[in-house]
Amino acid sequence: MSVSREVVITGLGVVSPIGIGCGPFWDALASGTSGIRPVDLFDASALSVRFGGQITDFDPKLYVRPRKSLKVMSREIQLGFAAADIAVADAGIAPGGIEPERFGIVFGNDMIYADLEDLESTYRRSLHEGRFEFPLWAEAIHEELHPLWLLKHLPNMTASHIAIALDARGPNNTIVLGDVSSLLALAEATSVIERGWADVMLTGGTGCRLHPTALVARGDALLSHRIDDPRRACRPFDRDRDGLVNGEGAAAIVLESREHAERRGARVRGRILGSASRCEPRARRDGFRGESLRQAIAAALDAAAIRPTDLGHVNAHGVSTIEMDRVEAEAIAAVLGDVPVTAPKSSFGHLGAAGGAVELVASILGLEAGLVPPTLNYEHPDPLCPVNVVHGEPLAGRPGTALAVNVCSTGQAAAVAIASA
Repeated sequence: MSVSREVVITGLGVVSPIGIGCGPFWDALASGTSGIRPVDLFDASALSVRFGGQITDFDPKLYVRPRKSLKVMSREIQLGFAAADIAVADAGIAPGGIEPERFGIVFGNDMIYADLEDLESTYRRSLHEGRFEFPLWAEAIHEELHPLWLLKHLPNMTASHIAIALDARGPNNTIVLGDVSSLLALAEATSVIERGWADVMLTGGTGCRLHPTALVARGDALLSHRIDDPRRACRPFDRDRDGLVNGEGAAAIVLESREHAERRGARVRGRILGSASRCEPRARRDGFRGESLRQAIAAALDAAAIRPTDLGHVNAHGVSTIEMDRVEAEAIAAVLGDVPVTAPKSSFGHLGAAGGAVELVASILGLEAGLVPPTLNYEHPDPLCPVNVVHGEPLAGRPGTALAVNVCSTGQAAAVAIASA
């Protein structure tokens, strides 16, 4: 890769259950603070699991502009916009400071569930003698729903709102592929710069797995039921793990060609070394076996031109379910051996499409501090998860490189290698 097309990281923004902004987020990570708490965004009393990684101090009015846009933004879109706003400020990008046609957006998103309060009156008008009638729904929906209602729930609207606010007229895309969405978005944004199509790309992801409709739709089969102490519920790779913990959040990362960053005097916070993705097409039928993750890890290292011994740490998917953790650990160990592993979901839960971006921010901040953030609740090593989990306190003295990985149940795996500035 030529020097002019080397891709660097110049801005970070995060909105998470353990902090908004890089300072509070890193302080919580390094000190082992948990963001898992009882859910009170809505009445969760009817749910079997009533805790998660909820953001308690988020005020979208501090970030979203124009304010009138809030009425067509779901919570996921608000979180993503806020993270982008923080990242752009962190990068020192002033309004009009980037040539619009050379400034693009690629964001990771989940499918966005409809808010119940938006549909309640329409649903009630569709009942006749206790039964739901579709003809009544067809009539009521035209009168009860706001004409722009759908805009709250289109996954591509996060990238659209950000682009409009920043006057970013370059390549714009949205990746909707579950838990690997934001790492794939970062890989695509990096590729756009490498191809010379843009000088600056804003990338990241947003997700809210605490939406009541999403919770009901997904059920509780994969969730931790450790209701006695929710803060200890998410325990990746631990022998006593019993399931995942849902959460919400967003992160945004400003990428630039090194040439452009140096020309405008930007602070470089890290470097993108390489990325890769692979898929197991039969994972839905046969179960996820980890082959795509092994291949993605090996390919990302090859793209980055580094060896396992050069790697400072792995930022694992670490979702805390019994089977997925086992398969992931086996894949990491098979390719990377005894490289230290951290699993940030233990601090803030499973953030869906936002997970990869938020977790990558954790590694970037860790590289800046010379530390690998610890995994919470790792108390009893599981012989079936043969990985070297960082726990108890941050780990110092490691090389300034990291590999972030994410996988999803449909078989996709993504890996991104980064390095300190």
